[in-house]
Amino acid sequence: MSGLLRGRKVRALVVLLVLLIAVAAYSALRHFYPVTAAEGWDYSVYAQHIPMVSALAKDGKNGPFFSEELAGQRGRIMQLQPDGSMKEVLSGLSKPDGLVMFNGGLVIGQEGGDLPLLFERNGTFTTLFEGKSIEGVATDGHLLYVIEDRQQDGRLMSYDPQNGQLNVLREGLVQAEGVAACPDGQLYYTEKTHGVVKRWSADGVDPIVASDLNAPGYVQCSSDGLWITEDATHGARLLLLGNDGYLRTVLSHLRSAQTIIELEPGHYLLSEQGRERILEVFQRGDARADRLY
Repeated sequence: MSGLLRGRKVRALVVLLVLLIAVAAYSALRHFYPVTAAEGWDYSVYAQHIPMVSALAKDGKNGPFFSEELAGQRGRIMQLQPDGSMKEVLSGLSKPDGLVMFNGGLVIGQEGGDLPLLFERNGTFTTLFEGKSIEGVATDGHLLYVIEDRQQDGRLMSYDPQNGQLNVLREGLVQAEGVAACPDGQLYYTEKTHGVVKRWSADGVDPIVASDLNAPGYVQCSSDGLWITEDATHGARLLLLGNDGYLRTVLSHLRSAQTIIELEPGHYLLSEQGRERILEVFQRGDARADRLY
């Protein structure tokens, strides 16, 4: 009888061990599984070893700006130089997570609390206004649009730098992270918890343009359509809502994808925070993919 009990215990331990190994293997697969690209697209590593890399902005003269989204005034804005080195532009920030070029300078948002939206031009910094956990920042060339990442009472706002007028376009948003002002005049934003991307409407009823997403964080218009990134720890995707209205997966198995910016048609930079790197994303056969920006 005791031998039978010992045999059952051994079998139970073996089953438990197999389950533990399976769970560990699955976790390792999710962690290390490489990024995969859809047909017609490819990617390469543009820069790496960047802690909490998040926002990106194209300078137009030198390399791109990027943010290190660290809290407690440890966040920084950096710029990648043509030789591959990184230059510090601004430090002492709390979760800088929104960047956009505007009027010859750089607009900087901070998600780390009740903190100002900053404007840098030629080394001079100006406070535009104070927000509450500002994450996404966008512009149509005339107005600035910002969105607050809060649990229940986030706001989508427009700001006119000419007269300092701040307008609340939408309030009561839940974990709203990204905002995109598009050339056709449309304004899009995300609500991460609800897994949706919405198009702002002046009548107050914002239609959903993409749903059932895995923590959508950032949106950006380009010549190819509306880009959407998923800020999920594992299994995140880079999605493209094409001009034909079809939603495509361009990259999969990302880890905490953040900002995407267009360098040229068919050629982009994407920050992948979970792997501390910036990726180049490009259409296959595009010779520009080997060019350093």
